[in-house]
Amino acid sequence: MAAATPLMAAASPAPATAGAVMGEAMGWLLLFSALVALSLLVPHTTFTPGHKHFLLAIGVIGIWRYSLGLLHFLRALVFLHGVYPRARRAARTLGDAALPSEVYILVTSFRIETLTTAAVYRSVIEEAIRCGRPATLVASIVELADERLIKTLWQKLNPPDHVRLRIVRIPGTGKRDGLAHGFRTISRDMPADDAVVAVVDGDTVLQPGVINRCAPYFKIFPKVGALTTNEQCEVQGSRVMSEWHQLRFAQRHLNMCSMALSHRVLTLTGRMSLFRARVVTDPGFIADVENDALEHWRLGRFKFLTGDDKSSWYSLMRLGYDTWYVPDADILTVEHPPDRSFWRASRQLMFRWYGNSLRQNSRATRLGAARLGAFTSYVLWDQRIGMWTSLLGLTAAVIASLKYGIAALIAYALWVGISRTVMSLMLLASGHRVRPSYPALLYYNQIIGAITKINVFFHLDRQSWTRQKTSNNSQLDGFQRWFNPLSSKVMLFSSASIFVTLVASVV
Repeated sequence: MAAATPLMAAASPAPATAGAVMGEAMGWLLLFSALVALSLLVPHTTFTPGHKHFLLAIGVIGIWRYSLGLLHFLRALVFLHGVYPRARRAARTLGDAALPSEVYILVTSFRIETLTTAAVYRSVIEEAIRCGRPATLVASIVELADERLIKTLWQKLNPPDHVRLRIVRIPGTGKRDGLAHGFRTISRDMPADDAVVAVVDGDTVLQPGVINRCAPYFKIFPKVGALTTNEQCEVQGSRVMSEWHQLRFAQRHLNMCSMALSHRVLTLTGRMSLFRARVVTDPGFIADVENDALEHWRLGRFKFLTGDDKSSWYSLMRLGYDTWYVPDADILTVEHPPDRSFWRASRQLMFRWYGNSLRQNSRATRLGAARLGAFTSYVLWDQRIGMWTSLLGLTAAVIASLKYGIAALIAYALWVGISRTVMSLMLLASGHRVRPSYPALLYYNQIIGAITKINVFFHLDRQSWTRQKTSNNSQLDGFQRWFNPLSSKVMLFSSASIFVTLVASVV
């Protein structure tokens, strides 16, 4: 495990050392050398239209997939360089009039390292002081040690009288219960109509001024019920795990910008999102977060154990609110991988992330295009289709190599290398550093991610946390405990077999 770095460092990347720059230059040189070597290995007939080895004709499905990616990229640029700057100028014109009358900051903590917890609460207390408004910090915690640490920091920082502290101790029954108890504590205050609530995870360090940077947009956009922020990360793990997370956050930034153009950001990250107080005090919203469940035609009814950020988004859509994104409001998340092995840790994290998305997806589409908008509805449907089309190229290349020779697989590898390099360079528009490992990590995410999504899609009732072992098997009767895993395996095998058969029939 890599040594811990200072948690209160700025969210912007530190300047690269001469050794790091040289290492990245060598990485890019090796990447381009590999692409040249692959191009020399591919027979010239591969590039002849109509020849049996010709695999670089993208075809209808390829054009569709890459067009969607390009559309997201262009929408993100329009938001970043057109829509958002206008909104920011409007916020600055309003000045202090755009700020809320009071601020609540709800932090949930459970089994997080002491160093991280101390950095998080220090940043939260300092931000409550800095925002210049009456502020209340609500700490929803489980362990007595966290309470002692928070009180020690509170005394040391000595906030002024307009900043208050409330500690809510709950059993270790999960983050959803922690959020619900915190929301009810805020509700009892009967906050003002223009008050805002920042919901912060226990591993998120707030950067200075983040609340005042976000809050004005509630005045500018009256229909926005919540907005979320840009994430930078500090990874307590290996170099490849760190770069994998950085790639994810760069992609997240552009996708958030694209969806914000429609006022339909698809998730309100639990790391740090800002809500209107009247939203989090709504009994319907609290119930959605605390007791969210899915009624599945085959798996029955089961409660969501993870994915509170998806539940809050769905509740806002159901209640008629919009969601938004503030691209220059930064937070720093401290990532603690669940395993030392990148292979095991990345698959475990993807299983949780994709499971949360697909459980939300299966009922969000039923809200309809009239509520979600045409583009958002299409994106949600595409999440189900994309997990299969992501495997189409590799499956076709493997089958073609068996039928026509290894040249088909070499040509496919060349296409993957070129296309993922271009896609990596496009991430420069996110403001994040692009590293030579990104093309390989993009392809890893595509293939392993697609396999994980397909597995999750047929096992929506399987849920996992990295900090707390939870299971909903106890909610199932004897028949369902037997039937659910068996039927999931049968449907997964059948669907995969049909997919491979269809691809083989057209190659």
